[in-house]
Amino acid sequence: MTDSKVSWEGVLAIWKPAGWTSHDVVAKARRLLRERRIGHTGTLDPAVTGVLPLCVGRATRLVEYLQEAPKTYRAKLRFGIATDSEDLSGEVIERKDASFLTEPMIREAAMSFVGEIDQIPPMVSAVKVDGKRLYELARQGVTVERQARRVTINRLDVEEVTAGSDEPELTFTVTCSKGTYIRTLCVDIGRKLGVPAVMAELVRLESAGIRREQCVTLEEIPELLENGALEGKLLAADKLLKQFPSATAAEPEWRHALQGKGIRASRLLPAPDRQGLWKLYRSDGVFLGLFSADETAEWIRPVKVFHPPEDEPNDSQSD
Repeated sequence: MTDSKVSWEGVLAIWKPAGWTSHDVVAKARRLLRERRIGHTGTLDPAVTGVLPLCVGRATRLVEYLQEAPKTYRAKLRFGIATDSEDLSGEVIERKDASFLTEPMIREAAMSFVGEIDQIPPMVSAVKVDGKRLYELARQGVTVERQARRVTINRLDVEEVTAGSDEPELTFTVTCSKGTYIRTLCVDIGRKLGVPAVMAELVRLESAGIRREQCVTLEEIPELLENGALEGKLLAADKLLKQFPSATAAEPEWRHALQGKGIRASRLLPAPDRQGLWKLYRSDGVFLGLFSADETAEWIRPVKVFHPPEDEPNDSQSD
């Protein structure tokens, strides 16, 4: 069993089982690792399986950036049926013979959603309207008007089409932006074809750049702890933030960075040449945090400072 004094830091990728909420997974990991600071990077519904990255220790300070990365799913869509939850867990509210759909029709409709699209969040989502989450209203039998949101379907690949029955099915993989509802995408594909549709199955294949082969199961964690092998499964959170460029600071600039001071961009290698967030490293490769370059790209200033372990002032450092 792990020593309670072990300080974990990094991203532990869990392959979430069906029947567990994301909160259940976090709670279980907290008990196993004896670590309070654990948070996930994007909720998965209980019936959904797949990649659920857990930020552990100081890595929790980077959750907001990790969850911005596109996610990839494999979904199965069933035509000819609609439910109040847009998946098979809900109550059936409509049926219609969809046997007239052909494979070319289904493929063409699905592919038409690649690019930027507008989605209306489902009533079972966590979106807030007038201070209340939609799923809370749905449980009360209340349906409210929702504003459409712009999301991006980066890529969609049709894997299999089963046509010729009253309820044809489409299996596809999709890479999409944060905030995309795959169940709603399924419904919208059906609507384009003039039939009700529902999401029958969903697996998340990738999140924050992490795929299945990098994941562990909850059942594997105790053995990994016992063998002292869990640390080797933790991924460095900064390495997953591939959307941000990197720069290196020599002394005394890296010391100034840890003190929360602004640094002239010209003193870094390479010198930041554009506005936005940059990952800053010490010359020996130690991650110092996220810094923001101003509009002139002349200065960078701290956004999230990460003191090296040997220089960590205390557990309650500010963001």
